[in-house]
Amino acid sequence: MIPDKYKNETDYRKIPREYLTQSIPKGRGMVKWAPFATLPEQFTRIQQYIIDQNKIDRPILSDDQLNNLNFQLHQSLHNNTPIHIEYYCDGWLEHKSIYIKKIDMLQMTLIGESKTDSQIVQLSLVDITNIQQITTN
Repeated sequence: MIPDKYKNETDYRKIPREYLTQSIPKGRGMVKWAPFATLPEQFTRIQQYIIDQNKIDRPILSDDQLNNLNFQLHQSLHNNTPIHIEYYCDGWLEHKSIYIKKIDMLQMTLIGESKTDSQIVQLSLVDITNIQQITTN
């Protein structure tokens, strides 16, 4: 006996199996996708396409935003305070908390020390998109 909830349903796939008659075929399930896994190169390429479609372009910052980033960088360098930095890396926006050790304007790089594991971090100044001061208590 089919409950009232499923009486007007026209798509048998939306009705639980126990309410269907046994003459309705079950289907092949996931077997139908097996041929895609037989070509590993194609499978990995499709997976890479899926990953790449979520990537973003490098953000373009206005002059005011660049001046604000420059001010925050120099303020953190002189006060030796940690910052939480957001930067562009290969299609993604990454985040790190660092102490700034050096700003190299000729090479356009920022050299810092990771706040969590004390590793040396080198970032391009062009890739930096946002900076937040971390308040130490």
